[in-house]
Amino acid sequence: MEVIEALVTRPEGAYIDGTMGAGGHSELIRRNLRGKGKLLGIDRDAQILNIARDRLQSFGGGCAFLHGSYEDLEQACRLLGVSQVDGILLDLGVSSLQLDQGERGFSFSKEGPLDMRMDLGARETGQETAKTIVEERSLKTLERILKEFGEEPHASRIAQAIVHERRHRSINTTTELAAIVARAIPRRAWPSRIHPATRTFQALRIATNRELERLQNFLDKSPHFLVSGGRLVIMSYHSLEDRLVKRSFLQRKQEGVMKIITKKPIQASEDEIRENPRSRSVKMRVAEKMEGLS
Repeated sequence: MEVIEALVTRPEGAYIDGTMGAGGHSELIRRNLRGKGKLLGIDRDAQILNIARDRLQSFGGGCAFLHGSYEDLEQACRLLGVSQVDGILLDLGVSSLQLDQGERGFSFSKEGPLDMRMDLGARETGQETAKTIVEERSLKTLERILKEFGEEPHASRIAQAIVHERRHRSINTTTELAAIVARAIPRRAWPSRIHPATRTFQALRIATNRELERLQNFLDKSPHFLVSGGRLVIMSYHSLEDRLVKRSFLQRKQEGVMKIITKKPIQASEDEIRENPRSRSVKMRVAEKMEGLS
């Protein structure tokens, strides 16, 4: 698999799967390690992390787990017993398990509360939900979120429709919001290949979870946690993420810190797309820390 080939350059090394999900990539990484090779998986969703833990239990002490964010690299390295690792993988976006659970509120195709928090534990820490954003942010702020995080061409119409609707009743569910968005966009202007609410839901999910802020923080500090010759492999699913990754890799190249392995992003093959339609939009970029750097 291209992801594993790009990431695992030293089978005896230490690796971090920063977006472990149900453990699919982690299992492949672990199968390609030997000797003292070890892996730590991170995920913000404790429920999914437990699924991965069960999946990888046969590897015993060769796997460690961290409930947290992929930004938590210092803690991850400490749990692995190292100061730097040989590779870090990020597979950004929402997992299929999260999309398929209506109660998580990520999908407009399943009725559920407007939640969209990646971390179920955030219910106890007071993190705002998508509903909070929809019902409390100003018209101007809603429009900005839809434009910046969803690249939505009809951001103004949608924001106005949301504000108008919330004056009369509470917007509680995914299907209610999807219907408001669909009505706000003229039918002739609906996108041909995606639901008209797709960009709105993306924007709200990104805003709720501070996804771009977290990604930028990771990109800024991750080279420090790589050994000389260690690799970053990042899979993104929309242009906002991909632009951040591309810009960071180019900056690190100019600084003489990283070299770019993939001149152009690697995309899914037709066979992969047939097997997993959600892979259609994936772009994988790989960079390597320059030899001789500590």
